[in-house]
This record gives sequence, structure tokens and C-alpha cells, in this order.
Amino acid sequence: MSLKLLFGFHAVSVRLKVAPKSIKELHVDVSRRDQRMRQFLAKVGDAGIRVIESDDDRLQAMCGTHRHQGVAARVEAIAQAKSLDDLLDTLTDPPLLLVLDGVTDPHNLGACLRVADGAGAHAVIAPKDHAVGINATVAKVASGAAETMPYFMVTNLARTLTELKERDIWIIGTSDDAPRNVYAADMKVPTALVLGAEGDGMRQLTRKHCDELVSIPMMGSVESLNVSVASGVCLYEARRQRMAS
Repeated sequence: MSLKLLFGFHAVSVRLKVAPKSIKELHVDVSRRDQRMRQFLAKVGDAGIRVIESDDDRLQAMCGTHRHQGVAARVEAIAQAKSLDDLLDTLTDPPLLLVLDGVTDPHNLGACLRVADGAGAHAVIAPKDHAVGINATVAKVASGAAETMPYFMVTNLARTLTELKERDIWIIGTSDDAPRNVYAADMKVPTALVLGAEGDGMRQLTRKHCDELVSIPMMGSVESLNVSVASGVCLYEARRQRMAS
């Protein structure tokens, strides 16, 4: 089984919490001995994981960045639902899904996974040919959410949206020119929120498959929000409605 790389305190700590046995190599910068590192190493010791002493140069070569915070791990993949259908079949709550159309920046994807996890979304969906996959940068920015939030890359996004409709999931797309704002939409029902990349927005074909289009009110001088911020606005409004009901 091939191993993947995680780095940074958040990403590695979440893996340490949810699946410590999947950590096969743990590299730590021996020159870092601050309180955060001591607390992290205490958790590692409790889990019985062997630490490989490294330095900044070795970690930077492993991670491809200096933003590793002195921690990197090679881990086995965690078993998740093999397909979107498998996941939906197991849900007892009304589905809440985030669909990303054209998000290719790993920092944006990582931030979207993080906010989806925080808002209690059940999965994030993206097309294979217009999206970025999970890599070390995504995992770092997601602060552990890449380990817990199901992320499905589908061959045909339009067909997937049609299949979601067949499950009575309401497809809500976001657009600056939508006639209603996001606060007027009913998201207590099974919902898939569709957001496009900043600038280009959703593709026309994706837009045509939405049941409803909503906008995010922009009260200042900027014209749009980063896709991860927009995802947070929409997902937490859905969560607010569901908590209120």
C-alpha cells in the first residue's frame, strides 16, 4: 500500500487522534523544543509511535515547503466510503453536500474542506477534470479536515447532480446575479450547495443543473468572496437553519 505525506501540527495531530496505527513514519525536527512540540511529542509517546529525528533541511526536502512546522508523517490511507452513493445510503440526517466546480488551487480546496468539516457537511464533491486532488498542501491547509471530510472526485459533474436530484436532494448554486440571496433559501431539506471558482464561477452546464440560484449579499466595495469564505457563509447558514428547526 502506498503511503502519503502529511505535515504540520494540525494535519498530523488529527491523524494521531483518529487513526494512530496508520502512521508508519513520523519525522520531527530535533531542534524544535517549544511547548507545542513537547505537548505533541507527549501525545506521540502515549500512542507508542517511534519518532525519527530529522532537521529542517530534511523536512523541507520531504514536504517541498518550509512550512512543515517541524513535523511530517508518512501514513496509510484511512478507509472511507468507497463512493458517494455508499455514503448517502448510510446517512440518517438530511444530506448537506458542498459541490466545488473548477476549484484548482490546493489552498482553496484545503480551506473548503476545513469549513465543510466545521459546518457539519457530509461530503465535498468535485469533477475530476476541473479540480485539485488531495495532496500535502491541501492536507496542511485543511488542518486535519482532509482526514475526516469525504472528498469525491466524479467523472461527470452534471450527471452526478442529476443523480443527486433523483435522491430528492435540492441543488442550490451560487451566482452574483441570482434573484434571491442565500438567506432566503430553504436548506433544511436535503441540500447540495454548488460553488464555482473565484472569478469564473460555475460552468454554464453546471449552472443549468441547479434547481435554484442564490447570491451572497455584498455590502462593501469588493465584488466577490474567496470560494472558501463563500462556502463558509452558505454552509453555516444551512447549519443555522437546521439547528433552529
